[in-house]
Amino acid sequence: MSPSERDRLIDALIDGEIPDADVLRLEAEMSIDPAVRSAYYERLELSVLLENTLEAEVVSMEATASTRTWSKWGLSAMGAAAAVALVSGIFLGGEFGSASGTSVAEKQATGFGVLVGQVDATWSNDTNLKEGDLVPPGPLQLLSGVAQIELFSGVSVVVEGEAAFEIHSPMDVSMGAGKLRARVPEAAQGFRVRSTEGDVVDLGTEFAINVMAGQSEVHVLDGEVEWHPKEGATQLLDGGQAMNWRGSGHSEILTADASAFVGVAEIGVKRIESRYSQMEDWMNYSANLRADPRLVSYYKMGTNDPWSRRLRNISELGSECVGEGAVVAAAAVADRWGRLGHALDFSPMGSRVRVVVPGEYRSMTFLTWVKINSLDRWYNSLFLTDGHDLHEPHWQILNDGRLFFSVKKYDTNNESTGQQAKYNFHSPQFWDASLSGQWLMIATVYNVDGREVTHYVNGRVLSREAIPEEYLVETVEIGAASIGNWGEPYSEDPAFTVRNLNGSMDEFAFFEAALSDDEIADIYHHGKP
Repeated sequence: MSPSERDRLIDALIDGEIPDADVLRLEAEMSIDPAVRSAYYERLELSVLLENTLEAEVVSMEATASTRTWSKWGLSAMGAAAAVALVSGIFLGGEFGSASGTSVAEKQATGFGVLVGQVDATWSNDTNLKEGDLVPPGPLQLLSGVAQIELFSGVSVVVEGEAAFEIHSPMDVSMGAGKLRARVPEAAQGFRVRSTEGDVVDLGTEFAINVMAGQSEVHVLDGEVEWHPKEGATQLLDGGQAMNWRGSGHSEILTADASAFVGVAEIGVKRIESRYSQMEDWMNYSANLRADPRLVSYYKMGTNDPWSRRLRNISELGSECVGEGAVVAAAAVADRWGRLGHALDFSPMGSRVRVVVPGEYRSMTFLTWVKINSLDRWYNSLFLTDGHDLHEPHWQILNDGRLFFSVKKYDTNNESTGQQAKYNFHSPQFWDASLSGQWLMIATVYNVDGREVTHYVNGRVLSREAIPEEYLVETVEIGAASIGNWGEPYSEDPAFTVRNLNGSMDEFAFFEAALSDDEIADIYHHGKP
């Protein structure tokens, strides 16, 4: 943040005209930079002084307006006090409202269910749904493959492509074409599936429907349903029965055939087979990645011996200078492939992996797979050096869902010129609560030759920002550092800032080079579960 931008945001905060998003930016700068706090208090003091001076002039000219003047001065002082309280709230970590004084609204999400599984699924209209995503409202088209959706009513549906459908509510789905199989719990009796020929209304059952041109075929696999045709009387179908309805009362009674539809058990088997194939592809790819001469450290967060609490640096060349990592407090959990004990959960207090990275580096790439539970602290660590000494990098996630990267350029802030000790590279927001529990590949590239910092999420460029000439660090040092936390406490004082990642990490890699956009995308393509 430049000094001019800093002053502009501070003035907007004092005037009560700052957007909520900028409050978060200013909060981040104030919490780590004493120069920003000092600038804030100086400008606040100046603002109050100017208002007091103005009020004094008004008093001298209009003695009769003294009561009104006191009222206005009081409001000015109250406004200043409110601003001080806001900053105090930031420093104390308390909750606070927006700059206008209104309460911050609760976070919201959109959707009636969650995509919990899919196999070889291809979606149309640029829909790029991943496992764990909320299913968006509006028409959807599954061109091929199979998708399992859990609605918030408790209904589990499996859709087979090619299919056109829309979720109107947790209790109401329409099928324009294709196959759907639904397992309905008792709490969701009355669940409805609409088709062009009529509606299926559940009475506590498992059923399936195949919507084809000019006809709908309903199979009752367990329990019973009501069939409400567009033309004709309602019919009750029991378990084991099926019916083909062609409209105008033309129907044919059949025997229900569960094998004609993919169910929850079948999609589970397909997912395991597909995931195993993807994992095999990644194992082969990562074996070649280990031999990359630019790779300094590469930690897979699992160990064959759960009691050793050590992670081997499996980079073939980098391991000569960067040794093993020491696991502290973090718990072994399933990795992104579902293998138990192959990832680490950093949410237990104090969790981290301690490493030492000697030497000097020019351009760098940091890359990891993370599953975030929540961003409930100001800074959520990915990789930080102990302290923040000259020429050292810090990589973390802010509490508003933005990536944060910096390399310290100067020993201290220059209060006379307003120059900061480092420049903070912030990405746009990439994470919100709807992504909780999903595996994401995050990468940041510090490119000295290209004079830019690029943030990536899932192989795609999230942001690219030029490195200001006055903040360019051509020789970076790391030394003692922590993955998933900050190095505190590193003195006799046991108090420390809570910055451990509230989530899990699968793999971590550090390259002594700026990987290209294509290389980052290729790693994600081969490594995504």
